[in-house]
Amino acid sequence: MSTNAKAHGMDGSLVEADWPPLTMDEVRALLCQFPDCDEPIQILSISPRPFSAASVVATRSGRVFIKRHHRTVRDREGLLEEHRFLQYLKAHGAPVPRVLSTPCGETTIETGEWTYEVHETPVGLDLYEDAISWTPFRSTGHAYYAGHALARLHLASQGFAAPNRKARPLVAGFTILAAKDPWVELERYLAARPALAEDTVTRNNCAEALELVAPFHAELLPLTDKLEPLWTHNDLHASNLFWSDESADARATAIIDFGLADRTNAVHDLAQAIERNIVEWLSLMQDPAHPEDVPVHLDHLHALLAGYEAVRPLCEEEATALAPMTAICHVEFAISEADYFRGVLHSEEKALLASKDYLIGHAAWFRGPGGRRLLDVLRTWARRR
Repeated sequence: MSTNAKAHGMDGSLVEADWPPLTMDEVRALLCQFPDCDEPIQILSISPRPFSAASVVATRSGRVFIKRHHRTVRDREGLLEEHRFLQYLKAHGAPVPRVLSTPCGETTIETGEWTYEVHETPVGLDLYEDAISWTPFRSTGHAYYAGHALARLHLASQGFAAPNRKARPLVAGFTILAAKDPWVELERYLAARPALAEDTVTRNNCAEALELVAPFHAELLPLTDKLEPLWTHNDLHASNLFWSDESADARATAIIDFGLADRTNAVHDLAQAIERNIVEWLSLMQDPAHPEDVPVHLDHLHALLAGYEAVRPLCEEEATALAPMTAICHVEFAISEADYFRGVLHSEEKALLASKDYLIGHAAWFRGPGGRRLLDVLRTWARRR
């Protein structure tokens, strides 16, 4: 689709957006259905996030956040999976925004090929609004309070008993490598996604990735039964947080963007936060010949873990599981991303980037010197904490 909107590309550059930006006409038609929203005045921002169209909109009574999805990505039931989780978290004290609803209690609006949702704007500053995934925190203080916020979310999530999400693109679950036989589970996963079921390239890349992460799966498997199932965020990077101020010691005031949420476990979610924030993966894409030069922010890692455990200390099994989980937590989302690129955007090029550069590339890095150093630090931390 040709638009002037720009989105984050997979290599960190700004590229033409896949989805057209929101317009005032559709915003006006949408917000008139929500009694908590007044007449829109201005679209204040166009999000550079690539998988949907989203904007902060000024109304006569304040600001709201609107996101529009293509129905092949999120239909009504797909969004309701997320909204039920958000509503539970909000009711149990988690720092998350409120999902707005129509007079009959509906939180999603389907119009033609689109599905819409409207949220209140959280308290705080969007300090990392333009930051992409895999870029580091600005300070150890931010890393600490990101861990603090994630632990609060995990405490609030306890008791939310929804099952795993249905097969959808762009969900970061934990099923393939949670199984004793990940090859069987991989076949089940691919068979449920028509765009991937007959895709030989993705199948071969998945097989190569499973071979690469096999030692980490073997290390994790004896601990898997000790990891209590929990609905989790699965995408906690700095730009999915709001902040109290612009200082290096700013506190995280809210967690946003639950599009990748699913029923996994707390260790998986914490490992995702490490994978998203501590390793500068974009440098690997830009210079794949020198994986040993990928920056790893160990000071941020220790701060993130300290912030988390200040609220929710890990048990011994969880701490021990964190190293191997960090090496494998990206696998399922990488495959889900390939499904999105093939099944929704019909882009073989982008699907190949997801299954080769992301899925295989990250798995191979963890088998190399840079990944071994990071995992050894986590193993040492688990023994000494």
